[in-house]
Amino acid sequence: MERAYTQTVQKVTAIAPEIGAAFPQAVDTATGLYNREKPRYWTAGFWGGLLWLAYRENGEHRLFELACEIEERLDAPLNEFIRLHHDVGFMWLPTAVEHFLATGCPASRIRGLKAASLLASRFNLAGRFIRAWETRENCEGWAIIDCLMNLSLLYWASKAAGDPRFRQIACAHADTVLEHFVRADATVPHIIGFDPETGKRVGVMPGQGKALDSVWARGQAWAIYGFALSYRETGRLPYQQAAARIADRFFENLPEDKIPYWDFCASGGEREARDASAACIAASGMLELASGGLERFAGYARRILESLDKNYACYDHTSQGIIRGSTGNYTAGKWINTSLIYGDFFYLEALGKLLGKPGIF
Repeated sequence: MERAYTQTVQKVTAIAPEIGAAFPQAVDTATGLYNREKPRYWTAGFWGGLLWLAYRENGEHRLFELACEIEERLDAPLNEFIRLHHDVGFMWLPTAVEHFLATGCPASRIRGLKAASLLASRFNLAGRFIRAWETRENCEGWAIIDCLMNLSLLYWASKAAGDPRFRQIACAHADTVLEHFVRADATVPHIIGFDPETGKRVGVMPGQGKALDSVWARGQAWAIYGFALSYRETGRLPYQQAAARIADRFFENLPEDKIPYWDFCASGGEREARDASAACIAASGMLELASGGLERFAGYARRILESLDKNYACYDHTSQGIIRGSTGNYTAGKWINTSLIYGDFFYLEALGKLLGKPGIF
């Protein structure tokens, strides 16, 4: 996999001047070019994160400069504050926090702590969960599986600020997800609703999965990686056990090429939509489990990454994307079987981990 890692770093370096200090999310399959989102969009940190991963390897100063420019552009939504959401970890961990850890930049540390404070402020004390969006109607009591990944920002902030409150909120949210999201068959839904006043569980809400009881592939990947991260940061065995159960279920139910359909319950023509981004996320999460002592998951991750390299990777310039076959939102008919920036990011992160290099999350 060293060749795949090298080719991916080379491609990121080559397309960096084309994309610039922007916020790409998905490739338009007609043009092969990444689109552009606003800085407040939840995927806004992943291109900066890719630049940092490539910069770690080759030290190309232009990658560093672009990553810093992206971080500065993210000041606009951070200062605006009101339209931000639970995904601030996805935005500032791969940008400001990575910059601080790499160079000790004081301004980057402040950005990371501001983002962590915003995330902590979303904690619902009655239900012990971090609220998801504001933009949806009657969503004051909603929590989503994706947010397990954002807890890394809180764990970092506790260490950076010397304040246990961030970690306590992260653990409380992880405990709630463990209790209310994880099904008996080791799968998870996308969204659980709670009464925002009492904290009582209301039930599963419609989200990205095919149905309320279905198994949305990317949601399973977030759960694998998110619980693995909480175990790494706390040493609490139930988190590792949950991640391992979900990862085993994920791997055992993959199609022959080891890349999931957008939902494991998809059937018929729905199976034409794959989600390679979920495979990338799951592989990086499995390698996190392997580093925590569960060595079988390194083998699982390698098999997934080998398939991605052989069947889904684009290392040439026919597309700005690296990993094809990802699906952003099948139920909304949006970004189906294309490249997504977070798929590319977690692919490179996972390849690096397989070679003994540290991840970002």
